Amino acid sequence: MRIVIVEDEARIARRIERMSRAFFGPELEQLTSCDSITQGLHALETTPPDLLLLDLNLNGNDGFGLLERVSAGAFHTIVISAYADKAIIAFAHGVLDFVPKPFAEERLHQAFARVAATVKKQESDLKYLAVKKQGNIVLLDIQDLLYIKGAGIYAELHLRNGKKELHDKSLEKLEQLLPGSFERIHKSYIVPLTQAEKIIVHEGSSYQLLLKNGELIPIGRSRYKELRSKLL
Repeated sequence: MRIVIVEDEARIARRIERMSRAFFGPELEQLTSCDSITQGLHALETTPPDLLLLDLNLNGNDGFGLLERVSAGAFHTIVISAYADKAIIAFAHGVLDFVPKPFAEERLHQAFARVAATVKKQESDLKYLAVKKQGNIVLLDIQDLLYIKGAGIYAELHLRNGKKELHDKSLEKLEQLLPGSFERIHKSYIVPLTQAEKIIVHEGSSYQLLLKNGELIPIGRSRYKELRSKLL
């Protein structure tokens, strides 16, 4: 879980940070705190989060302005604001929950639980991967994937049409998100089994997977038996 907090009151921001860490624990990969719309916009565009925690009064500026300038559908938003009368407007912007100030930890955790449940359902129904391209969010159908290659903290999406896109999640994270038809065959590769043609065995107990387009992908020795059982 990657979270961006946009809150101009430092004391409240620290409290939200503490509550976020308490709820998500080790699942919290990144937590970024911003005190202005400008900082928030930069954070959202640099590393799109899974969750945005947004105040509406940011040094006199309207927090809704931030949602109007980004692809809000790429992440979930919880508004945390003293302006309870703006809840209807917030939901019209597609936010998942509205937590009025002052708030108790239990109430914020209730909102977090709603996010967690929604994310879990989305992961089980995953059909698209969102990638950032020229400042926009583009959705790629997972059926168009030929294979995925690890690239440090990112992943390269190799498509059936020969194109390649960079995804901002690691191979480990994508392995958790993708459906069971995708197999981690090597420390650096994930392959949809629908694209597998056959396993090639070489001398010295080395293995490769021949894809339907003719490309060869290495198979890790520790993953060979499991992959073979799934392709038989």
